[in-house]
Amino acid sequence: MFTDYARYYLTFGLQLLTATGLLLGGAWAWLGLSTLFLFAVVDELLPLDLATRRMTDRRLASIPLWLCTVSGPLLVLVLAWSAANGHFSGLDWAGAVISTAWMSVIAYVPSSHELYHQRGWLPQVVGTYGQVVYLDCTRNVGHTVGHHIDVGTLADSDSAVRGTTLYTFTPRAVVESTVLSSRIESDALEKRGYGRWNWRHKAYKAVLAQLVFHTLAYALAGWTGVFTALASMLVARLWVESFNYFQHYGIVRVPGKPVARRHVWNHLGFFTRIVAFEITNHADHHLDSYIPYYKLRPDTTAIRTPNVFLCFLTALIPPVWHKLIIMPKLKEWDLKFASAEERQIARAQNLAAGWPDWFEENDTQRQPALAA
Repeated sequence: MFTDYARYYLTFGLQLLTATGLLLGGAWAWLGLSTLFLFAVVDELLPLDLATRRMTDRRLASIPLWLCTVSGPLLVLVLAWSAANGHFSGLDWAGAVISTAWMSVIAYVPSSHELYHQRGWLPQVVGTYGQVVYLDCTRNVGHTVGHHIDVGTLADSDSAVRGTTLYTFTPRAVVESTVLSSRIESDALEKRGYGRWNWRHKAYKAVLAQLVFHTLAYALAGWTGVFTALASMLVARLWVESFNYFQHYGIVRVPGKPVARRHVWNHLGFFTRIVAFEITNHADHHLDSYIPYYKLRPDTTAIRTPNVFLCFLTALIPPVWHKLIIMPKLKEWDLKFASAEERQIARAQNLAAGWPDWFEENDTQRQPALAA
């Protein structure tokens, strides 16, 4: 049981490792990003982690969450200070920016996501406004009210339609998720009898959070620090959306029909589960978003996918991602898990994407067998 609690401190350790690289400067600035390639290889070599965690104390399980969430903005400030003090230049500056952005994605998204899904006001506030690290302090609005309701449908900007590449999905998702959160908040204000852009709108608070953070960065590291921090945040903002691409890619659901465990992809690599606080083991999370991360049960009946790190790297080359990774998985999903209505939607998307019609192939193969 102790190891179950201890393993989730790995993510905080990665943040400390990245901070060390930033403070050392030079080529060490790439240290944080190097973990992406390391995990992509190692997680694929290790057997899948299908174990259920033996954790019962919510307070102990919350400690690494809080450490990672609080450390996220601090790491960006370390980046700003290191840049202002000449710790790196040229390509090493790029390495520092990308490494910090990578930590904002792999460490901060899962920990803040876990906090703002909790019922208490404090974790919700901290999880929400700590999202300054990727310029999206209203993200939880669209996520909880939009994504969890519309997952797998065309209304969900986090669910990529078949044939979409990572390069077309990501910028569109940035815009659509931002507009969605704003619209949901305006609708809520209107229902309460206020104007759609009343001063209570969370977008204003999000902007204020950014101004406060960049004021701190300026006080600590001047305009060099502000520019470097902002560069990292912009990269992280794009990267955050790109990882949604792998959680639901191509899976379809009939609008209004219940969300089932089959409507997500689960990435159950040993390090994937630990580093991301089970955010990739999230079939149960879409059935009940209040279940804490350590109580999520791996779906052993689901289609097995490569680890999310490897998925990201292969998606940088769309033909590799489509033909070698996701198309075979979607074919299996369509033929084994999709309902009759979902198969119609899936077939239409396949044809629109120019993909093979494996429904027709399957029917052709079954007919001789039935005749025999």
